[in-house]
Amino acid sequence: MLRRLYDWTIRMAHHPRALWALAFIAFIESSVFPIPPDVLIIPMILARPNRAWLIACMALLASVLGGMLGYAIGALAYEQLGLPILETLGKSDAVAAFNTRFNDLGFWAVLTAGVTPFPYKVITIMSGWTGMPLATFIITSIIARGLRFFIVAWLLWKYGAPIRDFIEKRLGLLSILFVVLLFAGFYVVKFL
Repeated sequence: MLRRLYDWTIRMAHHPRALWALAFIAFIESSVFPIPPDVLIIPMILARPNRAWLIACMALLASVLGGMLGYAIGALAYEQLGLPILETLGKSDAVAAFNTRFNDLGFWAVLTAGVTPFPYKVITIMSGWTGMPLATFIITSIIARGLRFFIVAWLLWKYGAPIRDFIEKRLGLLSILFVVLLFAGFYVVKFL
């Protein structure tokens, strides 16, 4: 089943609307959706390495725009939308204590969440709720998401065939590792 899902994702990466699907996922991931856009970026670049930079650009643009939606949720609708999203992630209790520390470390918080697997949506919502300057948020988001997506794009563009072979030979093991890392990320988010 996993092999069929992988093969389907690789085939879908050739679809004419694959970039728009990536843009949609990258946009909503930055504000509300739990699955990172890397799930689409990686197979799309593996399937069409000549489009690596276009794929990274689309992910960057959509992710930053989605981050601005997350910022707006935090700034304008924290109680109605932001808090329930953070409660789902198990972060609502730590919000008040985090507020002061967050603005002191705002640039680094956005940079870290934008580059690492830490849920970026938590930072986008918190940035709006704590009143981080919008320009700082946008510039840091561009830097962070750009680093993340363009490093992945470069690695896959440069080493695509060997990486694809590695993934295809060890798909089961990599899937288990991905799930373990995903649960570890949620655990860290819940207990930070």
